[in-house]
Amino acid sequence: MRLLWRLYLRVLGWSCKGAFPYHLKKAVVIVGPHTSAWDFVIGLAFRSVLRLQFVKYLGKDSLFKGPFGFFFRRLGGFPVDRSSKHNMVEQVVSLFHTHDRFVLALSPEGTRKKVERLRTGFYHIAKNAGAPIVMVGMDFHSKELIIAEPFMPGNEASDFTRIYEFYAPIQGKIPEQGMAHLLNSSN
Repeated sequence: MRLLWRLYLRVLGWSCKGAFPYHLKKAVVIVGPHTSAWDFVIGLAFRSVLRLQFVKYLGKDSLFKGPFGFFFRRLGGFPVDRSSKHNMVEQVVSLFHTHDRFVLALSPEGTRKKVERLRTGFYHIAKNAGAPIVMVGMDFHSKELIIAEPFMPGNEASDFTRIYEFYAPIQGKIPEQGMAHLLNSSN
């Protein structure tokens, strides 16, 4: 499959800028801007080409039941209970503590729609798990997957400014649903 995904990305004109920090045993990878279902397809392609099969993502537990549960697990999915009586951050932090290697990819927006602020769950997961954050941008304008250097969460306000500055110039498949406006609203 790697060869087919590589060909797919080449035909579409995509390239990668930056290097994934393979040495990290634990990390929270935030991928954005998330504006289209095509993000998942491009993400799967780069996951294969960059040999990132160890990277997991979260899905509601009902996706992992029934006949297609194996499919979501095979793609790196990890089931979580999203009901209100369970604390999602605590559930995910416990996954970090119970695995020797756990690298989790999340969308900081939590949706494909335009948001007025990023969700903070990814940040609190990284901080409580003692894991660095790796920012990854999917720029559909330049057709680049951009990987930033990892950083440890420390000061929430300055860390979010750093995140906004990274994502502001990156255009998703639907540019008007991107994150540029978040940088302006944080200043």
